[in-house]
Amino acid sequence: QVQLVESGGGLVQPGGSLRLSCAASGLIRNINAMGWYRQPPGKERELVVSITSSGSTNYADSVLGRFSISRDHAKNTVYLQMNSLKPEDTAVYYCNAEVRPFGGSWSNYWGQGTQVTISS
Repeated sequence: QVQLVESGGGLVQPGGSLRLSCAASGLIRNINAMGWYRQPPGKERELVVSITSSGSTNYADSVLGRFSISRDHAKNTVYLQMNSLKPEDTAVYYCNAEVRPFGGSWSNYWGQGTQVTISS
């Protein structure tokens, strides 16, 4: 079994910063792309940013220049540094990873989600 566990969400004022973490655990052979998605209240889930195993990134236009993704391969962990936060960034943030477990095939895995609320 593969698990993704997120941490770091919370309530912050507009203009503030938060750092999310997502650690993958289990019988992991390889991890390809990892990324962050979010689902604002009443809206569909959307891509925030993804990062490949080689470090290529793909940011949503709405977060470009404010958010930064990084990855620690040794720890199977991906981070999302969020700066200059806006009320419209309020959402449940989900971690996603493309993982090949030992004895298994490539599959997409999701974390349980962490709430990020931007409000004064």
